[in-house]
Amino acid sequence: MQLEYFLLLAAALFSIGVYGLVTSRNVIRVLMSIELMLNAVNINLMAFSNYLDPGAIKGQVFAVFVITIAAAEAAVGLAIVLSIYRNRDTVDMEQFNLLKW
Repeated sequence: MQLEYFLLLAAALFSIGVYGLVTSRNVIRVLMSIELMLNAVNINLMAFSNYLDPGAIKGQVFAVFVITIAAAEAAVGLAIVLSIYRNRDTVDMEQFNLLKW
């Protein structure tokens, strides 16, 4: 397959993730949108790695690092969401005003 197809797929996924990040008020949807954006970046890393140097696995190694960071981000994000839900009984982003005076 050509590189352009992978880039179009990654651009579509990233755009859907940005749209979900901007328009959603639910924290779980925001975290899912961030994960979608990170997966689009992984597709780009793999596509460019395969296109530029098919013998090396540099893009795959970076993708594994991104997956590791995404897993840590999801764990910390869900822990924060659970903590806020226990205190506020909602996961609505507009209700999170814990740091306001």
